[in-house]
Amino acid sequence: QVQLVESGGGLVQAGESLRLSCAASGSIFMINIMGWYRQPPGRKRELVATITSGGFTNYADSVKGRFTISRDSAKNTGYLQMNSLKPEDTAVYYCNAEVTTTARSRTSYWGQGTQVTVSS
Repeated sequence: QVQLVESGGGLVQAGESLRLSCAASGSIFMINIMGWYRQPPGRKRELVATITSGGFTNYADSVKGRFTISRDSAKNTGYLQMNSLKPEDTAVYYCNAEVTTTARSRTSYWGQGTQVTVSS
């Protein structure tokens, strides 16, 4: 079993920054892809950014140039640096990890979510 724990959410004003962290633990052989998703109020969950084990990144158009995803493979931890935050970035942010477990199965896991609120 694998657990993901997010931290770093909060309430900020427009233009400010936040850094989210996602710590993975459990029966991890390798984290293949780490990603951040968000669910704004009343809307569906959407992709924010992903990063592969090789360091390749992908971003939603709405966050390109403002958000940066990174990972520390030695610590099984992922990060999302969010700069120039806008009110429309307000959402619950979820960490996702596609993991190869120690049993060599490949499974996707989700964190519990962390609230990010950006006031205007």
